[in-house]
Amino acid sequence: MFVPLSVPDFIDRAVQVYGDRTGVVDEPDQPAPSLGELTYAQLDSLARRQAARLDELGVRHGERVAVVSHNSARLLTSFFGVAGHGRVLVPVNFRLSPDEVAYIVEHSGARVLVVDPELRDALKDVRAEHTIVLGDDDALYAPEGVEPEPWEPDESATACINYTSGTTARPKGVQITHRNIWTNAVTFALHTTVSDRDVYLHTLPMFHANGWGMPFAMTGLGVPQIVIRKIDGTEILRRIERHGVTVLCAAPAVAAAVLEAARSWRGEIPGRDRVRIIMAGAPPPTQTVVRVERELGWEFIQIYGLTETSPLLTVNRSRAEYDGLSPEERATRLTRAGAPALGVRLSVDAPDESGTGEVLARSNVVLEGYWQQPEETERALRDGWFHTGDGGAVEGDGYLTISDRKKDVIITGGENVSSIEVEDTLFSHPAVSEVAVIGVPSEKWGETVKALVVLAPDTSASEAELIAWCKARAAGYKAPTSVEFRTELARTATGKLQKFKLRAPYWEGYDRQVH
Repeated sequence: MFVPLSVPDFIDRAVQVYGDRTGVVDEPDQPAPSLGELTYAQLDSLARRQAARLDELGVRHGERVAVVSHNSARLLTSFFGVAGHGRVLVPVNFRLSPDEVAYIVEHSGARVLVVDPELRDALKDVRAEHTIVLGDDDALYAPEGVEPEPWEPDESATACINYTSGTTARPKGVQITHRNIWTNAVTFALHTTVSDRDVYLHTLPMFHANGWGMPFAMTGLGVPQIVIRKIDGTEILRRIERHGVTVLCAAPAVAAAVLEAARSWRGEIPGRDRVRIIMAGAPPPTQTVVRVERELGWEFIQIYGLTETSPLLTVNRSRAEYDGLSPEERATRLTRAGAPALGVRLSVDAPDESGTGEVLARSNVVLEGYWQQPEETERALRDGWFHTGDGGAVEGDGYLTISDRKKDVIITGGENVSSIEVEDTLFSHPAVSEVAVIGVPSEKWGETVKALVVLAPDTSASEAELIAWCKARAAGYKAPTSVEFRTELARTATGKLQKFKLRAPYWEGYDRQVH
């Protein structure tokens, strides 16, 4: 018997088994009216009404719906109201500039644009056939009792298109299928031992690789999901205490914020011996792992993956063999990318003497392709493997270590930044003659963006001026945090920038050039 794997599987099970259980607690402090607490039956009802509304708008199965939103119950509902009913959800990073959002809406062909109220004015010039502001529920949802048109699940159909910064100035649309989503959610839940006794806190942006698939995994297992709109270390601790949270996902910068807040927290740290924090984006400093265990009393789990892999490729979780180790020894092992998740095959292309080469992956979580970019798709999936663009090695115990990033991407605070995009922006400044953008270590963000600039003759520009120039033309997190002026930049005989030489002085004392 063949039954297609699809997004509706998760919400259908939640309704059948946990229909009367609280499914989501919406953010109380937001510009749209909070939806408060919703049972899984109520969440499903809203999803069905959203699908019925798309029917009324004439949005057919397979067409795209873009949503630009902070974490919210309405965004969570859209995973099921859009993708769960045969359309394609395009979750957009709310930190992007209006021009960047406009590009994604146009490139994806989204007929509907759903916008967070906080972004209404900033995105007023972004055009779509239908624009809906979150909180205008009469526009977002059909009246109660109106049922959506049936959709026959197809596991090969695209469920979501997630735009990611890569090696080109323009983001690429990663096509994630229903089969990708299903496989990722189930294996992620398996490796992190999620059960209906858990409570999940959405510290990770839901737009980011579909919240790493957690909206689907947690829904299918009946886990109450707590929405937090804006990240603050103290507020995270408050939510954990108030709701009995047991699981959260985070970039290293979020863990750093919680550790800082814990210094002034009065009383016992919430979640001690109960919380599992799942971290990715870049390997955190070893000391961060030690502090999570010692100061918070939480379990640290490291994963590695990409938007193109739904995202889970590897998992690194403490095992029985580590029980007798000191926290420092255990942390050293846990900062590796991890062992392949179930169903993932890893290889290393053209390894050097140390065994380091480009990391390759094969799995049911690997993307279908890049939306309307067949050449990029062929390049990424050549020879039957997905080429990650990351340099690494598989060690003797089967664990992957990431040593360098071959793609020209900087990961800062969990966000991908294309250095080429930042360079293009800086090049548009009349005083900039040459520029190289690199990632340098940052205790707070893991990595941060640094620009090395050569000014044109008879011109001048300050560090503050160039940073402001970037912030005015792209998302703020993409702007350099520092600018260093040079008289020349290291290049090959053919004129190519030698970024490994430019990065080297900043990474002295580090085992790898990712942080």
